[in-house]
Amino acid sequence: MTINLKKLENYAKLAVEFGVNVQDGEDVLINSSIEDPSLARIITKHAYESGARKVSINWKDEEIIKLDYTYQNQKTLNEVPDYIIEKNIYQLEKHRSNRISIIGDDPDLLKNLDQKKIAEAVRENSLKLKDFVKYTMNDMVSWLVIAYPTKKWAKKIFPELKEDEAVDKLWELIFDVSRIDEDWDNTKKNWQDHIELLNEKANFLNAHQFDEVCYKSSNGTDLRVKLPKNHIWMSASSRNEKGDTFLPNIPTEEVFTSPQYDGVNGRLVAVKPLVYNGVIIDKFEFTFKDGLVVDFKAEVGYDTLKEMLESDPNAKRLGEIALVPYHSPINESNVLFFNTLFDENASCHFALGKAYPTTIKGGTEVADEDLHTIGLNDSLIHEDFMVGAKDLDIKAYKDGREYQIFKDGNWAK
Repeated sequence: MTINLKKLENYAKLAVEFGVNVQDGEDVLINSSIEDPSLARIITKHAYESGARKVSINWKDEEIIKLDYTYQNQKTLNEVPDYIIEKNIYQLEKHRSNRISIIGDDPDLLKNLDQKKIAEAVRENSLKLKDFVKYTMNDMVSWLVIAYPTKKWAKKIFPELKEDEAVDKLWELIFDVSRIDEDWDNTKKNWQDHIELLNEKANFLNAHQFDEVCYKSSNGTDLRVKLPKNHIWMSASSRNEKGDTFLPNIPTEEVFTSPQYDGVNGRLVAVKPLVYNGVIIDKFEFTFKDGLVVDFKAEVGYDTLKEMLESDPNAKRLGEIALVPYHSPINESNVLFFNTLFDENASCHFALGKAYPTTIKGGTEVADEDLHTIGLNDSLIHEDFMVGAKDLDIKAYKDGREYQIFKDGNWAK
């Protein structure tokens, strides 16, 4: 394999300095596959050089995960050992560790396994660990999702190439869409300019406090979405509980908020596949009434989508609405990544499930079970799916006045 080492170094540096923005004396927790530890090692080095007190790493092996789901019984899969709870308490409650997730999952990892068994295990584990989700969903700590190309993921995207060639090509693509240059100063300026542009879009939307947005495209999408009072449109950067800025996703192209949990009506057609629990779901759509999915279809992965929607009572409601221009760098690469981090930043998208409490004024001060009182959904899941068609038209309304937000898939202004 041939990796541009200068770009790799700047990619890791970006994760530390812009991603979680490590401050003196802070802890960092990295989640990474064992297939290739190189990125985790370089990030660890930069984290220490930025003043980190302690860097911890959780390694995972996808083949072991697959074996666990294949051979463990349901009771064992549903268990969350005490040491996992204690580890979360130590890292999040006690030390407020910055979290970096380095992803590169095989999109087909679990496709031939018992989906009901997997869904129950995921649900039970999510219930037992729900108290720790607030640390990221409420931006209490800095957190980041970033990617590196594993062999099976790269081959899924580029099946015509040899394994090493596919990995090399995916590395270059990740660097390109993540605005990584061989020169660190250029990389830094790329991101400063990009963050400023996204902030301008969010500021425009926040200044208007629209009551409703309406989506239409020729593929059948025809959806009306009410927005809760005092909603906040967020962009690339967020702030943790200490007031330090960070980037939750690299790359990122979105401006997002939360819909009114019971204010969604109409038909919504996905334009890209969704990978959920190691299974690809494709050619799917939803019909909403008063915020609830009342009908759905999927030509690929129907049973997995059904399990996702039935994972808890609020999984059939939306928790996020995100605006991404059709002419984003990721979409213009003409590559289907089979990975939500990239595909969601190639397209306008929604998320089923839990809303980010940070997307409404005072939301982080409200208990999860009371989020509905301020218009937000609570759920065990938060799953993004893409709807940004080339001819997507989005109009917003305030006090009966109409505003054109998106035209032909892109920002109208």
